[in-house]
Amino acid sequence: MSDVLKNARRIVVKVGSSLVTNEGRGIDAEAVGNWCRQMAALAAEGREVVMVSSGAIAEGMKRLGWRTRPKEIHELQAAAAVGQMGLAQIYETQLRAYGMGSAQVLLTHADLADRERYLNARSTLLALLRLNVVPVINENDTVVTDEIKFGDNDTLGALVANLIEADALVILTDQRGLYSADPRKNPDAKFIDVAEAGTPELEQMAGGVGSAIGSGGMITKILAAKRAARSGASTVIAWGRETDVLLRLAAGEAIGTALTASTAKMAARKQWMADHLKMRGAVVVDDGAVSKLRDDGKSLLPIGMVEVIGEFVRGDVIAVRNGAGVEIARGLANYSAAEARLIARKPSSEFERLLGFTLEHEMIHRDNLILS
Repeated sequence: MSDVLKNARRIVVKVGSSLVTNEGRGIDAEAVGNWCRQMAALAAEGREVVMVSSGAIAEGMKRLGWRTRPKEIHELQAAAAVGQMGLAQIYETQLRAYGMGSAQVLLTHADLADRERYLNARSTLLALLRLNVVPVINENDTVVTDEIKFGDNDTLGALVANLIEADALVILTDQRGLYSADPRKNPDAKFIDVAEAGTPELEQMAGGVGSAIGSGGMITKILAAKRAARSGASTVIAWGRETDVLLRLAAGEAIGTALTASTAKMAARKQWMADHLKMRGAVVVDDGAVSKLRDDGKSLLPIGMVEVIGEFVRGDVIAVRNGAGVEIARGLANYSAAEARLIARKPSSEFERLLGFTLEHEMIHRDNLILS
């Protein structure tokens, strides 16, 4: 268990509504400040941290004077719109106090289901991390509908971990971790220190519903850990008010329940791309680009492309072929076929002149490319 965060460079931290809003009484500035202090300390160690924070609806309920969570989706959206203002403000204030920038990112399921929007979201989040900014992510409750909603921020946390290829997901909750049964009802319930994510028995142990404030429960956390494990990220479920919980986990201390991923991060990524994505076109590259991809593990730059085949858009999977027409790799295109034809054989310094904009320097980033 101690290695889940000890060796993690990129971490997604998810905090629930009951923690952020002190059981619905309003945003708990002290608690948020403690998490921000710890995230800043992790960043100082060279780690990258993304925060997935619930609390907008609960804070909106408080500001609107509502005592119970509404059922009507438009009322939930209204509460989220009101509460999001306070949520963004407190994270900005607290992170800035510890020398960190903050950014608000609101996502829906549709943003990650569409490959072009998936790439846009991924590129933005990675750019923010490079700029020493902590993205504070929440579901875009003001526009969400039943068809596109994540349903809970545990799932959102797992999807973000997949999106940015995080090493670990930390779910901070109002429970110590996972028990074999509900400890409030069964005195013989045993605490689960460590288990493999996706084990069927875990879902049986985690039955139950969420709090009156939040929408999740332990079952959503188990399912989130299972989802995160698909991209090679292990999960820790721990009590959010544990003193310096993030720093102690990062130091290797055993806190909460660790649900480990059985597949290594890169292996999981390659398997996902190999099995689930249909190719839409191809680019033919010169011998220099073939060597860079195969021997040096580099990204594919447009300057190495000699031909663009087929019609595709940003986010589509395309093949990379050598001069003999043999596929040497495949990956997610950062530019459409029409754009690729304009920038083929050109350096990145020419992109803005040719296209009017620059999305990425690479045609396919090495993180989105697998060798055939």
